Amino acid sequence: MKVLVTGGAGYIGSHVVRQLGQAGHDIVVFDNLSTGYRWAVTCGELVVGDLADETAIAELFSQHRFDAVLHFAANIVVPESVENPLKYYSNNTRNTLNLLKVIQQHQVPYMVFSSTAAVYGMPEETVLTEDLPLAPINPYGASKMMSERMIMDLAAASSLNYVILRYFNVAGANPDGLLGQATPEATHLIKVACECVTGKRDGMSVFGTDYDTRDGTCIRDYIHVEDLAKAHVMALDYMADGGESRVLNCGYGRGFTVREVIDVVKRKSGNDFPVQETRRRAGDPAALMADNSRIKKVLGWQPDYDDLDTIVGTALAWEKIWQGKQG
Repeated sequence: MKVLVTGGAGYIGSHVVRQLGQAGHDIVVFDNLSTGYRWAVTCGELVVGDLADETAIAELFSQHRFDAVLHFAANIVVPESVENPLKYYSNNTRNTLNLLKVIQQHQVPYMVFSSTAAVYGMPEETVLTEDLPLAPINPYGASKMMSERMIMDLAAASSLNYVILRYFNVAGANPDGLLGQATPEATHLIKVACECVTGKRDGMSVFGTDYDTRDGTCIRDYIHVEDLAKAHVMALDYMADGGESRVLNCGYGRGFTVREVIDVVKRKSGNDFPVQETRRRAGDPAALMADNSRIKKVLGWQPDYDDLDTIVGTALAWEKIWQGKQG
């Protein structure tokens, strides 16, 4: 297929682009390089531009006849979304609307959307199904929920088919060391801990040690970025084979505590680093894990890297490579 990947120079998008290229798709990446990098685009053509620029998007679609759009471009830092909500409604929600306008105009048949478990908010359940009510508690989750609704409504009024993938905690890096998370000032736990190992950070904080979990810290479902990328490629194949529009969780269905993750990073690296225990952050549920039965049934998806040691090992290897690139 001829595929447009917005945000394809970023962390997750670049891994998907590489797998799309390996699968033989013809790829155009559209990215403003605010958090992405030219070197991360290993397949296809990179067009530098912003989804806020409706003229640029119109020109792009007039030059290419796309069979599918994979939409990753977004801001993703939850605390920043609370401090600067309009940035998130502009870049995430409004820019998705801009994209959907040209998708409708050019009758693009397939769309895969990068969503998040943040749309569920603070559910009472710890293992989440796709059918739970959506109740985001921050502008990031709300901006993604709004985008989901726009996609669904357009699909109901047109011939667009979609797969919306709700990510849990994405981590790790390409095992060959070609790609990894290079996002500046990243907030993801495994990335932060790996930066402590390489000396980029002096230490890190654990937010809350009094949760009702096995060691008092939050439990999260960590999914390797390559397994997540595979889900996107399989979603395209699924729709091309006549599959109907679906919403699918992307996670392993089991979780690890913050302390367990930090312990694995220390053990795998052979390095110790300071960890400060502090009070809870507002809006952090005690435990969140994906019910992944639907993605396995619908796409036939099975993970290849469902092992915390493997996830951490690839993240550590990449962090050393990335520090070398910067040095």
